[in-house]
Amino acid sequence: MNLKDGCSLLLKTQKPMLPFILNTSQILHRKPESVRNGTLLRESDVVKRLKQERDIAVALEYFKSITNSKIFKHSQLTYQTMIEKLGGEKLMDCVQYLLQQMKLEGVSCSEDVFINVIDSYSRAGTAEQALKTFYRIQDFGCRPTVKIYNHLLDALLNENRFQMINPIYNNMKKDGIEPNVFTYNILLKALCKNNRVDAAHKLLVEMSNKGCPPDAVSYTTIVSTLCKLGKVSQARELATGFTPVVPVYNALINGFFREHKIQDAFLLVDEMLNRGIHPNVITYTTIINGLCDVGDVELSLAVLAQMFVRGFLPNIHTFTSLLKGFFVRGEVYEALQVWNWIVREGCQPNIVAYNTLIHGFCSNENPWRALSVVYLMEENGCLPNVRTYATLIDCFSKGGDLEAATETWNRMINSGCHPNVVVYTCMVDVLCKHSMFNQAQCLIERMSLENCQPNTVTFNVFIKGLCRNGRVPWAMKVFDEMERQGCFPNTSTYNDLLDGLYKEGNVREASMLVEEMSRKDIEMNLATYNTIINGLCCVGVVEELLQVLGKMVVKGIKPNSVTFNIIIHGYCKRGQVETAVKLMGRMIAEGCCPNLVTYTSVIHGLCEWFSLEEAMVFLKMMMDEGISPNVATWNVLVSCYFRKTGSLRSIHLLEDVLGTG
Repeated sequence: MNLKDGCSLLLKTQKPMLPFILNTSQILHRKPESVRNGTLLRESDVVKRLKQERDIAVALEYFKSITNSKIFKHSQLTYQTMIEKLGGEKLMDCVQYLLQQMKLEGVSCSEDVFINVIDSYSRAGTAEQALKTFYRIQDFGCRPTVKIYNHLLDALLNENRFQMINPIYNNMKKDGIEPNVFTYNILLKALCKNNRVDAAHKLLVEMSNKGCPPDAVSYTTIVSTLCKLGKVSQARELATGFTPVVPVYNALINGFFREHKIQDAFLLVDEMLNRGIHPNVITYTTIINGLCDVGDVELSLAVLAQMFVRGFLPNIHTFTSLLKGFFVRGEVYEALQVWNWIVREGCQPNIVAYNTLIHGFCSNENPWRALSVVYLMEENGCLPNVRTYATLIDCFSKGGDLEAATETWNRMINSGCHPNVVVYTCMVDVLCKHSMFNQAQCLIERMSLENCQPNTVTFNVFIKGLCRNGRVPWAMKVFDEMERQGCFPNTSTYNDLLDGLYKEGNVREASMLVEEMSRKDIEMNLATYNTIINGLCCVGVVEELLQVLGKMVVKGIKPNSVTFNIIIHGYCKRGQVETAVKLMGRMIAEGCCPNLVTYTSVIHGLCEWFSLEEAMVFLKMMMDEGISPNVATWNVLVSCYFRKTGSLRSIHLLEDVLGTG
């Protein structure tokens, strides 16, 4: 079993280089039929032939063969067609060559040609190159237009190049080109992607002032963003200022469901119908998805029935929501019935549907059935993505199945799918569970080399694994390393280190970490205080327990039953049972009912340091409250009776006291 080295992850499968030298001095030896018989070619015939040819190499050879021939001279349209074809294959060097060739031959570069070039760069994920080409637009005999600017802005937006968008917009205004509604919508989307909703509001005002009223897309963009940011009330208020359209209502309904305001969501549907605005498939799917998220699958099925009554057919997204809903409730059989329904209705599952099915099996502890879904999706031509593999590896990791996790990792690498930080972190976790810390560290080091920086969660998983295995000094080194890499520790990081240090009895270094948390304003949560309290109890420093308890209460952190049980156990262990009993009263006052652990600790303390009779009082009290003693409780009592009486009569005495003889 070997974990494949990640060194090949950055090797991209490159398209074969196409020979691209346009021969303008002689006719190539491979002449098309029309060249050989001297028939003149029409522009429409060349365009048709180029569009119909599926093989890019053959299309390019045909394009070259008629270059500078006596029967045809390439036009703006044929260049545009070839550029579009090359751009579709992301052969951008060839596209640049054609642009240069157009310039040499004096063929003007129209708006459509230039837009085609920009869109090709956008598809190739190189919007910056589109920008560089744009700055040379006049070299190709073309002038910037609002349409060209819009496509350029959209290309930059698609790659989140926000810092470039505003200068381009300002440049557009300097050129005297008035933005249209498409321009504004791109700018609105850019602002909303950066959560700059206030600036987006100002832009809406600017649109109206410039005589370019916002359209449905404008409002939907802002309303959707407000809802995603949890500002549904503000989004609702904005929507009252104009006549909402279906997409706006859909965004608001989704927002209300995110806030679990189901009644408000249904009231919106009523409002739509009252205003003569008909819900669409997305509306119903949004409602079904929201209901499934909160576990109300029955009501979502009722909405589905209403959807059918109103003549709407569910799509793959509708079915996927139902699938997720049943899996969340652990109803695997019902989820499979939905999947069979998808197949029966001829609705082609997409990657999201397959991933939902895989996640459902994994969350219901059936990873091998999830793995069979991967084979099924491959057979149906739907390639697994990084989310697919992440779900599987996470499931195997949680189950501690190193072999299955490793095989899935290797399968992912062989398929050419690049692991992301989630996948790496899951692999680090499963390696730590098998005490393979050297391999885990190598994998984290590999991440940086593969341009996938480890995050705080990755380091936390490694630190937790080391601390649980008693490798605290190593964990402290990792802690220092993560800070050097600019990855800042959080509360979980400190909690795991504190737990490890206290278990080693290293109170001094643990105290230094607590001081560091305070100095760096790292939040100390309930788990932090429970870790500190438990650590002090383990090393026998019970004098500070009530002081720590007081600090957490002052900071507004309410102690839970775990907190009190740790302190009570600590006092009982040291013989301070009276203090422990008093704490039971405070425990009740704080709204935490004493449980089996509480009573067993007190009974053990009374048996060890006081009398059996007092221990029996608490046993009776415990049973009167409906708490049944467990094996540990009985062991404490029986052991104590043996010690005190030295005979089997102790068992009969215990039975007499309890009245169970």
